[in-house]
Amino acid sequence: GTQRQGFGRSKGGFTSKIHLITNAYGLPVRAEVTGGEVSDFKGFDALVDDDLPTARVFLADRGYDSDHIRNTITERGGTALIPAKANRKEPIPHDTVTYALRNRIERCFAKLKCSRRLATRYDKTSDSYLGFIHIAAARLWTNQFVNRA
Repeated sequence: GTQRQGFGRSKGGFTSKIHLITNAYGLPVRAEVTGGEVSDFKGFDALVDDDLPTARVFLADRGYDSDHIRNTITERGGTALIPAKANRKEPIPHDTVTYALRNRIERCFAKLKCSRRLATRYDKTSDSYLGFIHIAAARLWTNQFVNRA
């Protein structure tokens, strides 16, 4: 049904959520699509299963604040820079100067969503939607190398 196609119910109707891993330059490395109501924890588990290079620093927003995610990153040799949720009993401090680099991830989303098809999700299946995300990501990578030349 709709759950397998990356749709989920929310206040705005059917929505999808894109979970994204980027490199240090803000270029997309791995993407996953889930329903809009799915927690970020499940999106993290889907992304981290791949054999990607281990990040020394993992920047994420408050939605990814869990002990499981922090332990997974630490076990892989990285450092988690995730602000603590407001309901955490013992807030974990984080480096706000380095955390400001998370802006690169947000800019990557903004560049991806310049494609109207990606921003409005015209695709019925999650496979075709994810495929178009990959096409838009390849365009970002290509533009990065063309602009350097």
